[in-house]
Amino acid sequence: MPKFSANISVLFKEYSFMKRFEKAAAHGFKAVEIQFPYSIEKEQILEKLESNKLELILHNLPSGKNITDKGIACHPSRINEFQESVFKAIEYAKYLKCTQLNCLSGIREVNTSKKISLETLISNLQFATHELEKEKIKLLIEPINYFDMPGFFLNTTEEGKAIIQSVKSKNLFLQYDIYHMQIMEGNIIQTIKSNLNLIQHIQFADNPGRNEPGTGELNFQYIFNQLDQMGYHGWVGAEYNPSVNTAKSLNWFEMIN
Repeated sequence: MPKFSANISVLFKEYSFMKRFEKAAAHGFKAVEIQFPYSIEKEQILEKLESNKLELILHNLPSGKNITDKGIACHPSRINEFQESVFKAIEYAKYLKCTQLNCLSGIREVNTSKKISLETLISNLQFATHELEKEKIKLLIEPINYFDMPGFFLNTTEEGKAIIQSVKSKNLFLQYDIYHMQIMEGNIIQTIKSNLNLIQHIQFADNPGRNEPGTGELNFQYIFNQLDQMGYHGWVGAEYNPSVNTAKSLNWFEMIN
């Protein structure tokens, strides 16, 4: 079976954030992900990671200073802010020994063409990959479905591949979210297999609903077995909204451990 990480931004929300590290470890996880750790002092996070023998394997770049921001990497009016966010992410990642960061492309700015947005995104990713490579940190980009997030700039695996090719950096990879890509394109196993060299991290939730495995249409036992068979060696992140309390939602994890 793959290596599973718990995204504690969405799992164990029955508890305070700082308590979720302990709960993840108690349920058998060896690693966690955090969407945006920046509201908490990095020293506090490190203490929780170390005391619970957990590895932080992923967090996002800051998504923007406005509460409604979903990423600013494609925003030509906010290039300076994006560059500042890269250095903030590096500060946290280095201290927390996190070796990969996810960059949200963002929702296209009003009155900005797709061409200009794409050029901005490529330029920003070139800047970010260069800075992260100095620190031996990988950069990921994540396609997200436009039904849950209307206007999001990056929506499919093929779009992600094209952007990676345009950036021309060996330090840029795909974060493949099974939930988002089931909605956008389906054909999960073949798509992962065809892009295994570019996929650095996988996340999952069932569809519809974005809940735990077993609540929707996806056969996760088959998917997880196929990840093993195709030789995927990265982490697989549980990033779903439990339909029951988190402990009860982990039947899928208990069955394969």
